[in-house]
Amino acid sequence: MISFVYFILFIIFLYKCYFNATSKARKSLPPSPAKLPVIGNLHQLGLFPHRSLNELSELYGPLMMLHFGSVPALIVSSADAVRERVKNQDLIFSNKPNLSIMHKIVYGCKDIAFAPYGDHWRHVRSIAVLQLLSNERVRSYRHIREEETSLMIEKIRNLSSSSTSLINLSKLLLSLTNDIISRVVLGRKYGGEGSENFEFMLKEIGELLVAFNPGDYDPWLKWINRVNGLNARLEKVAKSFDEFLTRVVEEHRSRKQGKTDRDGSSNEVDSVDILLEIQRENSSSSPIETDTIKALIFNMFGAGTNTT
Repeated sequence: MISFVYFILFIIFLYKCYFNATSKARKSLPPSPAKLPVIGNLHQLGLFPHRSLNELSELYGPLMMLHFGSVPALIVSSADAVRERVKNQDLIFSNKPNLSIMHKIVYGCKDIAFAPYGDHWRHVRSIAVLQLLSNERVRSYRHIREEETSLMIEKIRNLSSSSTSLINLSKLLLSLTNDIISRVVLGRKYGGEGSENFEFMLKEIGELLVAFNPGDYDPWLKWINRVNGLNARLEKVAKSFDEFLTRVVEEHRSRKQGKTDRDGSSNEVDSVDILLEIQRENSSSSPIETDTIKALIFNMFGAGTNTT
């Protein structure tokens, strides 16, 4: 009987310790609206998440904790709070969320945008800043921007003179962006007439980038992606885009070795040429994998030419 009493007292002691610890942890966290089981605060985002977050921040302050499924998220909605995190505590908040869709499309997140903070991210960032996007490099592509802009203006002039219907400027401007990025990054244009499969592939990528993925919020909800077809779409577009990028890289390698002509490409050095040259020059000291090259191409080209 005495041992049973001691056991009950021990259980009460453990419960009190746990309750005090969790209470202290809750007190140290930012304020948070009440959450529902499984989905957390997802139901409070609504059709316009930016408006919902603004309304919640007015109630709970510039620092607010929300739970998207089982994933906690710190919502920062004031300039001072943002400055504190990006300048004074940048190392703590420097990592990106591990999104399964991006992990599949961007070769295990070997790019710049979604790579975890560390040596690899610093390496590819230095390549982008010093080699691909330096002031001198950007200025060297000025004539491409001017040529493509002139072509667009000429197209508008022809359309306005031959037709009385409205001209879709949004489509023309998007086409202009696609053509400039294609020439700068890949060496030639891949959009336009006869490229429906290519444009459909980019459209699919754009839609998948913003698709709601339940598995990112609760791991046990991953099975939903097999039912709603998200996994099948992801596998198909990732395979198609990888085949396209592999073909582009191999074409550039062959041209460098003098095995093939440029197939309508200019003789200018594009981003793929630069990345392959870096790969050759740093094969032993700081090697860069082919998958990393393709991931960087995606950052500069695939995301930039979103046709959604």
